[in-house]
Amino acid sequence: MNTDSIDGTILDLMLRAGSRWVLWLLIGLSLAALTIMIERLWFYLQERRPQQRLAAAMTALRESGPANALKILAGTRSMEAAVARACLERASAGPEAVDEVRAAVVEQERARYEKRLAFLGTLGNNAPFVGLFGTVLGIIRSFHDLSGGSMQNSQLVMAGIAEALVATGVGLMVALPAVAAYNAAVRHVETAVAASDANAHEILAHLKAAK
Repeated sequence: MNTDSIDGTILDLMLRAGSRWVLWLLIGLSLAALTIMIERLWFYLQERRPQQRLAAAMTALRESGPANALKILAGTRSMEAAVARACLERASAGPEAVDEVRAAVVEQERARYEKRLAFLGTLGNNAPFVGLFGTVLGIIRSFHDLSGGSMQNSQLVMAGIAEALVATGVGLMVALPAVAAYNAAVRHVETAVAASDANAHEILAHLKAAK
């Protein structure tokens, strides 16, 4: 197969495909992204940091020891509470063991908090290129129609180019919310990790001082 026949085959495929399928793909991706945004928002709302109970647990730790602090945090949800509970449960094993547990639980909780965020990040980075691909397909088809040379064809070409440019606009509309949601979620996760580490280090400091 020579180069001309390969080019002709690729051009024929592009002309048949058009840009409409790209728009439907972007709409489907946007619906998937919206579903993930709603699910993550609900998850983070359920995992809100129990500030008062964490503060009460730290106070109980200083005044009466790890056992009472652990009772205060029983049944609480959030990364901070999970890390603090894990540290308090291993308090009798010594500071070194507690620090190892802290690192392990933080990574487990980070994975739980970052679930599905990779999709939002990937979509935010690549949706504009998907839209641009649709625009390129539409313009190729429009210029192919222009080769007919009639005035009617010229009007159809202008309409085709305008329709093709919609794909780029839709790609940007899909990407912007995905990027914003991804950045906000990542910031939330990093804040939770920092707060978890702070609580764990407070527990470690108490255990080292009590030795």
